[in-house]
Amino acid sequence: MGNPIIELRDTAFTAQNKTIVRGINLALNQGQTCALIGPSGGGKSTVLKLAAGLILPTAGEAYFNGQGISTMTRQQTLVFRKEAAFVFQDSALWANQNIRQILELPLKIHFPSISQRERTQRIVEILALVGYKRDLDIRPAALSMGEQKLIAFARALTCDPSLLYLDEWTESLDDTSARRMVRLVKKRQEAGHTIVFVSHNLAVIKELAQRICMIVDGRLALDISGEELANNDNLSRMIEKGIAE
Repeated sequence: MGNPIIELRDTAFTAQNKTIVRGINLALNQGQTCALIGPSGGGKSTVLKLAAGLILPTAGEAYFNGQGISTMTRQQTLVFRKEAAFVFQDSALWANQNIRQILELPLKIHFPSISQRERTQRIVEILALVGYKRDLDIRPAALSMGEQKLIAFARALTCDPSLLYLDEWTESLDDTSARRMVRLVKKRQEAGHTIVFVSHNLAVIKELAQRICMIVDGRLALDISGEELANNDNLSRMIEKGIAE
């Protein structure tokens, strides 16, 4: 299947004298969809952030297309950030910016030559995809948690990334919006994009994940295929119990 697009080698992360993850070895090929699962506090979101280069490992290394993320040049980092996008569990929208400004920023950074009209057109198209219908000139504080999550997802799609990192991206959404987000991810999956996501929703995991990695106490405790999960009721029950803790 070729070289992995994302790889963690003997990766560990320690903060405030506490080791959160350790000895993580994980390689993902282009076009794979991988679910990171496990009990709350087990380290799965930390693994996701390490794979995305949002935090740097205190041991080992994270790689994008064979290049160590911690050793990237500014230009290499810019290419990586254009190709990869992250949806945070808490949305992480800038409180002092309005929705238009939040969505414009990635376009200004990665497509500086496009016009204001083109930026606006792209934003309108993306917001239609995620189902956001409110004003663009309000700030995140005026939105519900679910609406903030829609904007976070829209921001992730603005530059049409080939690699998506999603941390509990359907949380806080009503059923209709959650299904819309799952359909959008599925379309990107079908287009051959690489997706790594954290979820406690077994139905979403079964629908999307081609690979499931369980993180328990900061270690990779299980690495199975989506097919194995679908065909093994005992394994499915074990997974459901593990993600409910």
